[in-house]
Amino acid sequence: MDKFDCLKLENQLCFPLYACSKEIVKKYKPFLDKIDLTYTQYITMIVMWEKREINVKELGNCLYLDSGTLTPLLKKLEQKGYVTRQRSEKDERNLIVRITETGMNLREEAVKIPEQMGKCVNLSPEESMNLYQILYKLLGSFSA
Repeated sequence: MDKFDCLKLENQLCFPLYACSKEIVKKYKPFLDKIDLTYTQYITMIVMWEKREINVKELGNCLYLDSGTLTPLLKKLEQKGYVTRQRSEKDERNLIVRITETGMNLREEAVKIPEQMGKCVNLSPEESMNLYQILYKLLGSFSA
């Protein structure tokens, strides 16, 4: 093994993570096109369906996104009528995002997507759970 083996693509942990992520997002596209959302808008709406109201900083933490990515994304969701953005009355530095009734109604169409995606991924339920746990362990190590 020479000193440059570490630079082979096959030895990079980041590469299969990157490639799988890209391919999974590609698989989501036809399902998300039906409800007029991008993948990033979809995961944002997932948080909004759960939280109903959240400040932008907390939303960014949930999604591992910075405000430069979130701001245009939230503007688009607001234009579609799915969320509203408003400065906090307690602290004007905080921007609060709230889901609208239209945004909540979108959940009825989106509820089918996880099952449809499950059919696209060739993993057993046990393998899926193991991968999920490993990926969240990895994510946790970055914020430690």
